[in-house]
Amino acid sequence: MADQHLVVAISSRALFDLDESHQIYKEQGTQAYCEYQIENEDIPLEPGAAFALVKKLLALNKKTDNTPKVEIILLSRNSSDTGLRIFNSIQHHELAITRAVFTSGSSPYRYVATFGANLFLSTSPEDVRKALDAGIAAATILPSNVGDNTDKEQLRIAFDGDAVLFSDESERIYKEQGLQAFTDNEQQTAKNPLSGGPFKDFLMVLNHLQTEFDGDKTPIRTALVTARSAPAHERVIRTLRAWGIRIDEAIFLGGMDKGPFLKAFGADIFFDDQQGHCDSAREHVATGHVPHGIANENK
Repeated sequence: MADQHLVVAISSRALFDLDESHQIYKEQGTQAYCEYQIENEDIPLEPGAAFALVKKLLALNKKTDNTPKVEIILLSRNSSDTGLRIFNSIQHHELAITRAVFTSGSSPYRYVATFGANLFLSTSPEDVRKALDAGIAAATILPSNVGDNTDKEQLRIAFDGDAVLFSDESERIYKEQGLQAFTDNEQQTAKNPLSGGPFKDFLMVLNHLQTEFDGDKTPIRTALVTARSAPAHERVIRTLRAWGIRIDEAIFLGGMDKGPFLKAFGADIFFDDQQGHCDSAREHVATGHVPHGIANENK
């Protein structure tokens, strides 16, 4: 794993605020959209919901003495013609992004695996589901009240547990049989590690990056923010131990709203499979919905 680095693929609408031009596309069509983007190609786009995250990810490359450890790939449904405004905006905001794909309206998800991406962030739930089905960590970036963490250099990423870091095997028991059956199962299987969820490998890469720095000086901090509470905590702790993964903070909320705790943690982004938790989170921090597991079946 010595040469492993983090590759994040991101859509242009997750990186930049394209709401105004997207509205033109929906109301007036492709031609009007193209004309608008070309007329405004020298006017930089404003940051989108995942902009601050991308900036902090790229900043990690300035903290390593060796080769760059993080690469951001832009995937866009724009054409190369209308995409010129995207590239101009990247240069304006001084983002070190050099690789991009413009697909002229078709889904760009099929290039995620080709670039070797560990994570895919998009505003398209359809593209995100396809990436998840292909075994890649992916999330739909939601409109969020993004906190201003730009004054804090440390990158902080928070994860839900079941159906995100872990499989949804325990969540299925809760949904189908209730809380008591879930609690009983977790106590009986406390020493049996959970299977990995869609974000396990992404967390492992983050963990590997953390080892590049001295323990007290690492520019990355992670948190598990889960609705679980004791006694369902033990299996989670033992699972992470079995995987050899260090999580910096673990917050067991027993069903309380996650948003205020994510704000207190200072998360640059939070990933959760349940829409209700995402709605709480996005009032405070950038949030990615992971449409995976039983909570998202038949939706």
